[in-house]
Amino acid sequence: MTRKLNVVYCGTPDFSVPTLEELYNNPSINLVGVITMPDRPAGRGQELKAPPVAEFAKTHNIPLYQVENINREPEVLEALEKLNLDFILVLAFAQFLGSRILNMPRLGCFNIHTSILPKYRGAAPIQYALLNGDTSTGVSIQKMVKEMDAGDLVHFDEVAITDDETGESLYNKLKLKAAVSTKALIEKVLEDKLVYTPQDPAGVSFAPTIKKEDGFLNFKESDYKKIKNQIKAFDPWPGTYCFLNNLRLKVFEIEKLPRSLKPGETSIDHGLLSIGLNDGSAIRLSRVQLEGKKVCSDTELLNGLKNKGGEIILNP
Repeated sequence: MTRKLNVVYCGTPDFSVPTLEELYNNPSINLVGVITMPDRPAGRGQELKAPPVAEFAKTHNIPLYQVENINREPEVLEALEKLNLDFILVLAFAQFLGSRILNMPRLGCFNIHTSILPKYRGAAPIQYALLNGDTSTGVSIQKMVKEMDAGDLVHFDEVAITDDETGESLYNKLKLKAAVSTKALIEKVLEDKLVYTPQDPAGVSFAPTIKKEDGFLNFKESDYKKIKNQIKAFDPWPGTYCFLNNLRLKVFEIEKLPRSLKPGETSIDHGLLSIGLNDGSAIRLSRVQLEGKKVCSDTELLNGLKNKGGEIILNP
């Protein structure tokens, strides 16, 4: 009988849990440890809350290491070195691995990345795939090296992006696909069929961390496709917004109108809040939320503002 593979898993958010479940339930895996971030204050009471991966490990009695920086924990590293590891698997861990731990397992460390590498190396591959209007993305598993997301590929699975895809729906698709890809990786290891394919340097692109201000909708400098992709990519976080009379107006849905407006020109008629884009088209901001108010339609918003008088200005 083939011995089980000794594996340690590194991950932190809920995105990492289905893959952890796959490792835990796979009969060929001896899951000898889970490494994750420490508990953090959360909620209104700011009480300490364990990461989802830690919760799973505790529930299933898997040896758990919660560390701020694994590379600076000599006692944990010494404990891991005694586990006769076959490989370490990493997904959304939020820490870099140093040389000592990269060289520790027999097969090395593998990282799961949510794009088809070398496209979109970095922290936000899901959002960038949507921002750029891609029709497909995927999950890559690469052997980790000291350079970010630059290791040889050992497995990938493609995932289609539908027209109505949002950041949230694509996140959920890829979360489940990562677990499927992990099962395939385990089979390749067991059958001694791992093939290490270097990434094509000509195809490298990057997906840096998204900031809140990236959600600003610049109507004067954007066409319909760009605005639409921005809304889909940043749903639910960081969301998209503009300013109405100097108040922040969150924008959840838009609708293309059969008319033209100049770039940045505002139109308020028939209960619609419309604005022109840089391609001459016009959109209606059909579902919005003004700062301090509830989510509503543009018609409801305009009705609420009507009695206050004065001009309504978008992005003054």
